[in-house]
Amino acid sequence: MPSNKNINQVEQLSESFSKAKAIYFTEYHGLNVGDITRLRGEFFKENIEYKVAKNTLIELAAKQNKIEGVNEFLKGSTALAISYDEPVLPAKVIKNFCKDNDLPHVKGILFEGRVLPGEDFKKLAELPSKEELLSKFVLLIRSPIQNFAYGLKDPMQNLVGVLNNLKENKN
Repeated sequence: MPSNKNINQVEQLSESFSKAKAIYFTEYHGLNVGDITRLRGEFFKENIEYKVAKNTLIELAAKQNKIEGVNEFLKGSTALAISYDEPVLPAKVIKNFCKDNDLPHVKGILFEGRVLPGEDFKKLAELPSKEELLSKFVLLIRSPIQNFAYGLKDPMQNLVGVLNNLKENKN
């Protein structure tokens, strides 16, 4: 008979699976306590949950959400990096963290409903974030409008200059 603790954890995991834009299945075994604390801090700064859970509980939560294909990631110790807002942000955090450490190793990714192999996290880490894309979009939109405004302004200034020259010549 399952314990209340496990039932509650499956419910929490199931809710996380249903709300998440991306879930990164990571192997953390081998990191010391200081490194895990630092990694959790990096995830916390970016508003990403980092949970350690039993593989059987993760499997049950995935089944409740009708998600298939994650069982191959559930071998050994598993921690989940869960992003509710920006799906590529966990990949960026993991990539930066792995510059100084060998772990965590990404076993697999549940990316907006699709199951991806762990190796794809490097490709995802290279993608621009939502804020970067929005700022580029604003710059692209602003540029033609700015050029149009300058185009309107220049003939007006030229006309004013010609009128001022005529006025000075008549005086």
